[in-house]
Amino acid sequence: MRTHFIAIGGAAMHNLALALHNKGYQVTGSDDAIFEPSKSRLEKKGLLPKEMGWFPEKITSDIEAIILGMHAKADNPELLKAKELGLKIYSYPEFLYEQSKNKTRVVIGGSHGKTTITSMILHVMHYHNIEVDYMVGAQLEGFDTMVHLTENNDFIVLEGDEYLSSPIDRRPKFHLYQPNIALLSGIAWDHINVFPTFENYVEQFEIFVKQITNGGILVYNEEDETVKKVAEEATNPIRKIAYQTPSYTVEDGTTLLDTPEGPMPIEVFGAHNLNNLAGAKWICQNMGVDEADFYEAIASFKGASKRLEKIAEGKGKVAYKDFAHSPSKVSATTKAVKNQYPDRKLIACLELHTYSSLNAEFLKEYQGALDAADVAVVFYSPDAVKIKQLEEVTYEQIAHSFQREDLIIYTNPADFKNFLFSQNFDNSALLLMSSGNYGGLNFDEVKELIN
Repeated sequence: MRTHFIAIGGAAMHNLALALHNKGYQVTGSDDAIFEPSKSRLEKKGLLPKEMGWFPEKITSDIEAIILGMHAKADNPELLKAKELGLKIYSYPEFLYEQSKNKTRVVIGGSHGKTTITSMILHVMHYHNIEVDYMVGAQLEGFDTMVHLTENNDFIVLEGDEYLSSPIDRRPKFHLYQPNIALLSGIAWDHINVFPTFENYVEQFEIFVKQITNGGILVYNEEDETVKKVAEEATNPIRKIAYQTPSYTVEDGTTLLDTPEGPMPIEVFGAHNLNNLAGAKWICQNMGVDEADFYEAIASFKGASKRLEKIAEGKGKVAYKDFAHSPSKVSATTKAVKNQYPDRKLIACLELHTYSSLNAEFLKEYQGALDAADVAVVFYSPDAVKIKQLEEVTYEQIAHSFQREDLIIYTNPADFKNFLFSQNFDNSALLLMSSGNYGGLNFDEVKELIN
C-alpha cells in the first residue's frame, strides 16, 4: 500500500510511518522542519524527506492513503493537491482505526495517567511474550517504536488522546477508535483553547464512553468523582468495572504493594501511579493475564519516559523529571515524591509551558498544586506567551494563583539555572516538571549536580 505523510516529523506521525514501513508499506512524507530524535530515526529507515518544505508534485493519483498530521495547516499545498485529486485523506487516529477494525481495541483514556497505564499494560504483555499491536505516547524501554501494527495480532492497545484529530477533523482522537475495552483514569480540565468550559471538556469523555461497542467493557477510576459520574450515567449496554488505589506502604524509599502473596516491592511510587497500576491490572485481566502473572510482571516496571523518571541519584539525593503540567498532575506528582522521601527537602520546579498553563484565566486552577514541596519554583517564558499569542501573564498573577507566599518565580532561563546550580542538594529530592526544558536547561548538567 502506498502512503504519504503530510507532517511526517511529529512524535506520533514519524512512529506511525516507521510502523507502516516495518509492515511493508511504501511510505513517503514531507515536513517543513524535523527535529531529533524523529530525524535520525526516519533517516535510518530511508524515510527522511530529501528537503524540507511542502511539494504538491509529490502528491500523485497512485497514493492510496494520505495521513495528515496536526502540525500541517488546512491550506497546506500538499493537502490541497490531495483534495483536488480526490485521494483518501486520513487523520492519524482514523488511520489507526482502519488498521485495527478487525482487532479487539483496548483504548486508555483520561486527562492524566493514560501514557503510564498504556505503558504498564504493554510491559506486562512484553514480559509474558504476548504479542499485541499498540500506540503509546512515550518511548518505552524494550520497544523500538511508539506504534506497532501487524496483520495477525488479536489485540491493539491504544492511548486515547482527547485532543483534536487533524487540521480538518476537529473531533477528539479518542472518539474515532470505537473501543471494545476502554479505561477512564481521571478527568481534569485541559486543552482550554479547544474546550473553553469544563462542561464541554467532560462531554468529550461522555461521547468516548458512548463509543464503546455493545457488550464491551469500561474500566474506570471510581476515586475520581467526574469519572464516576460519567461511568455511572452511561446507558449503553456495556459491563462496568470500578477500580481504586490499592493498599501500599513506603519503607526506606521503597514502595511495597499489598498483594494476595504479601507485600511486594515495586519500582514506581506515589498514590497516582498505584491508582494507574490498579487500572492496568483490570485491563490485563480482561486481556487474559491473571492477577498473579500481572504482579510478577509489574514488579519490574520502571515507568514511562518523562513520567516520574529518575534521572540521577547520589548519596542522600535524587532527581526526577516529569511531564506534569496540568494542576491535578502537578499536585499528585509533588505529593508522590514527598511521600516517597518524607525526610528529605523537596525542591519542586514547574515550567508553565502549555497553552492552558499560560492562560491567565486558567492559572487559578493551580492553587495549592505545589503545597507538598519545601521549596517551590515556577518558571515561565514571556516569549512563549507571545508566541502563543496569549494575553500577557504577570508575575503577580502567578504568585496569586498558587496561593503560596514563598513561591519563587523566574522568567529568565539564566536566572533559573543559577538558582538551581546554587542549591545544596544534600538530603534533598529535586523534581523538574515540564513539557519543555526551562528555556534551554541541559539535563545532563543537572545529573552531575546529583551524582
